[in-house]
Amino acid sequence: MMERMNVTESFHGIVFPGHLHTEKSLRFAEDFHFEDTDIVIATYPKSGTTWMQEIVTLISSNGDPFPAQTIPNWARAPWLEQFYSKDVLKDRQGIRILTTHLPYDILASALKKSKARVIYIARNPKDVVVSFYHFHRMANFLPDPGTFDEFLEKFLLGTVHFGSWFEHIKGWLSHKEEFNFLYITYEEMQQDLRQSVEHVCKFLDVPLRPEAVDSVLKYCSFSAMSKNAMVNYTLIPTEIMDHQKGKFMRKGKTGDWKEYFSDKQLSLFQNIFEYEMQGLSKDLLIHLN
Repeated sequence: MMERMNVTESFHGIVFPGHLHTEKSLRFAEDFHFEDTDIVIATYPKSGTTWMQEIVTLISSNGDPFPAQTIPNWARAPWLEQFYSKDVLKDRQGIRILTTHLPYDILASALKKSKARVIYIARNPKDVVVSFYHFHRMANFLPDPGTFDEFLEKFLLGTVHFGSWFEHIKGWLSHKEEFNFLYITYEEMQQDLRQSVEHVCKFLDVPLRPEAVDSVLKYCSFSAMSKNAMVNYTLIPTEIMDHQKGKFMRKGKTGDWKEYFSDKQLSLFQNIFEYEMQGLSKDLLIHLN
């Protein structure tokens, strides 16, 4: 798909990088046949997707790191909407771990036909925009982000690739009762990873012995993931993702936004956040502002 590096694919009013997405692949996701045993990791980009892929992989293997260390995350937990997923999933049997950045509106019709488990991870959007900005700088299949101020403006308008963060989280959380749904935040995972892993285990109905939980914690730590080529995207050619311009596993912490936002940017962001999120329960937003 190198010939589509500079292509932008538009679908339902949202733009996607054409390197990974085609109209055919997006329609495949929209019409996907979910099984009741599927585990769906749904996120807006840069919200903890890779982390949850690793956690679910390790839980599913009872803490055995072999799958996580030998199979690239995009093969063991493929993004439904990306062009390769149809082939990857063609002959897959048993429980499938699926990943998506698609909003509720696109995926809901197909997903509601099953009892698949949905794990939705959210992250403070100020940290999301900083991480997304740095990702644009290293990912050659994404447009040049310009200055941080320019990128922030596009993020707040929802004109960045993958659409509006606000619409994404509002769509999924305001319809969470329609699914077998677990909502968890990046910040919760940072504060108490063991409790978060145990929470996911309970949701997936996979009881783990304490030593297995210890193994999950060990191999899904930021340090372990940043050294794992199956996770850190160093397998991707430089022409696609330039690790000289930055690391995919950059910092993995909360509050990094404080080093980037001016007082003026913060005030603008807060005003828009409060306006956009006023329809959601404050309990859901406790870690996001």
